[in-house]
Amino acid sequence: MSTRAQRIQEKAYDRRWMILVVLCFSLLVIVLDNSILNVALPTIQKDLNASSSDLQWIVDSYTLVFAGLLLTAGSLGDRFGRRGALQIGFALFGIGSIASALVSSSGALIGTRAFMGIGGALIMPATLSIITNVFPAHERPKAIGAWAGVAGLGGALGPLTGGFLVQHFYWGSVFLVNIPIVIVGVVAGFVLIPTSKDPKAPRLDPLGAVLSIVSLSVILYAIIEAPDQGWGSSTTLVRLAVGIVLLAAFIGWELRTDHPMLDVRFFEKPRFTAAAGAITLVFFAMFGSLFLQTQYFQFVLGYSPLETGIRMLPFAAAMMITAPLSSRVVQRLGTKFTVAIGLGLVTIGLVALTGLQVDTPYANIFWRLMLMSAGMGFTMAPATESVMGSLPIFKAGVGSAVNDTTRQIGGALGVAIVGSVLATTYSDRMGPILSTLPPQAAAAGNSIGAAQAIAHSLPAQMAGVAAALIAASKSAFVTAMHQGVLVAAGATALGVIIVLMFLPATARDEDLGEQDLEFADEHAGEFPLPASVDLAAPHDPDFGIPHSSGE
Repeated sequence: MSTRAQRIQEKAYDRRWMILVVLCFSLLVIVLDNSILNVALPTIQKDLNASSSDLQWIVDSYTLVFAGLLLTAGSLGDRFGRRGALQIGFALFGIGSIASALVSSSGALIGTRAFMGIGGALIMPATLSIITNVFPAHERPKAIGAWAGVAGLGGALGPLTGGFLVQHFYWGSVFLVNIPIVIVGVVAGFVLIPTSKDPKAPRLDPLGAVLSIVSLSVILYAIIEAPDQGWGSSTTLVRLAVGIVLLAAFIGWELRTDHPMLDVRFFEKPRFTAAAGAITLVFFAMFGSLFLQTQYFQFVLGYSPLETGIRMLPFAAAMMITAPLSSRVVQRLGTKFTVAIGLGLVTIGLVALTGLQVDTPYANIFWRLMLMSAGMGFTMAPATESVMGSLPIFKAGVGSAVNDTTRQIGGALGVAIVGSVLATTYSDRMGPILSTLPPQAAAAGNSIGAAQAIAHSLPAQMAGVAAALIAASKSAFVTAMHQGVLVAAGATALGVIIVLMFLPATARDEDLGEQDLEFADEHAGEFPLPASVDLAAPHDPDFGIPHSSGE
């Protein structure tokens, strides 16, 4: 280790809160990326002459590559160094962002977005795994709470930032805004972030890597395409079956090999598996409901993209407050009841959204968003800490990747399933009015955006028909939105049951003891320990470092 690297390593503990700021800043660029892009899609469609399918894949090419590579990227970070994974990820993400801003065709943009997904897959698990290795057990919940809060903030800031940039600059600015964040992350990484990796990392598992990438990609591809192909279509069912078979092959191989990329026996731990399930379900609800809300604000209430982003800020604010505070609630109630309460609040908030109508004032929407977001904050942070706290800190990279993969799959399922419910219900409700319109207006049954575009294209002498079409589309959308949020509420209600049945209230003593030993070994000499400390002695789970039996 060089002198500079050694100096960074020795000061890592003292600088841990500064490191957290850098890592949260790094996370922000990943979370912002998709939500900021959605606002720019109409402009991209016009400037690049992109089809609806092109727009879908401009978004989904990134998601597909990102989610497919997460496990492999997390494992490589554990083996070769998490700071290196973070820095390489930033470089790839920055190159992809510049390329995306400069392309002149939708096909090229799909390709550059996929390239950005490689960088994102390296960055996101590295942030959480470095936090796990820098913070001792008693401070880790607070740090992960801040991390989870920033993740929520990024999702809500995306529409606001994207709306501002598209309104004042050109569509490529939604990619160029990543560059300052990338530069700060790279520089701060060299100055602050220590090198950490698994000192007992097994040799590479190329077959496991290939099976994980292909299986997750196929499953996610099937989910993304299911709304268009039909959930019961032979194409969708075959894709899902192939993905599940490949995933089963991955699990079987990881159980047999003596150098697994992911020790799937981790899933035998209830704290790990139940928490991962809670994360999947809350992201199902979050992505699915936000998919509905952004359309409701713009197409039903008539807000611009920038106005929509501003009105989503309370959603981010509530999560930013409750996620860091969740560690205090966990201290009083335990992880089980904190996560269950969080999921319960999300469920209540989602059910409350069924009270929204075509003319609901924002003041009556505000509290519903706050309730739902507060519940997400109380769920995400302790559930994430449970996932990471169940594993050896030397396996933090792959553990973080599992956490991130569940988020991506949950979010993709949320948009796909809730979106399918929306589309089906909306189309059914639009049937009566479509029967009175000419055949060329049939596309109005596909989406509220299409209905309003058709209405605005009608000649002046058909103003009455146009007004009726717009009114019908708004009414149909609101009814469909109610059905969609009830599906999301069903998912989080299921999460409450799972958490109460399977998620332990506290961490196992043996897991805490193992992490404490590894943390003390990783940071030996970086901060003073009492002379009586015995690394082989029993551990105090409240303090998070080993102590002698005489204390």
